[in-house]
Amino acid sequence: MATLHIEVVSAEASIYSGEAAFVALPGESGDLGILPGHTPLISRVRPGTLKIRRDDGSEEHIFVAGGILEVQPHAVTVLSDTAIRAADLDEAKAVAARERAEEALRNTKEKADIAVVEAELAMLAAQAAAARKFSQKRSSH
Repeated sequence: MATLHIEVVSAEASIYSGEAAFVALPGESGDLGILPGHTPLISRVRPGTLKIRRDDGSEEHIFVAGGILEVQPHAVTVLSDTAIRAADLDEAKAVAARERAEEALRNTKEKADIAVVEAELAMLAAQAAAARKFSQKRSSH
C-alpha cells in the first residue's frame, strides 16, 4: 500500500514523524482528507484534531491549535504553535484555562486585545472538546 511521510511540528518539538496511509485534519475551508499522491496544497489549519491512519490500520490523534499545512504528493507537513498528542490532553486544564481567558475577556476593553483573547478561547474550546472525546474513547475500551 502506498504511504506518505508526515511531520507534525510544534514550536517546542517534533510531535510526530512517520509514514501514513491517510491523514485528516481541519483546514481553513473545511475538513481535509489526504491520501498518497495528493495534489500539492498549502492551507491554514483550524484548531482541532489531526488524525493519522497508519498502514496497519492503527491511528494517532494529535490536537493542533491551528497552524500551516503543506501537502506534497508523498509528504505532509503540519506546523503548529501548539500540538499535543491525544493521550496527553487534559480536559480539566483546558477548561480551567478557558475560564481564565473568559475572565480576561470580561475585563478587556481594547479591540485588539479582545480579538487575541477570543482566538485563544476558540483554541481552548477545541482543545477541551478533543480531550473530552479522547477520554471517552479511552474509558469505553
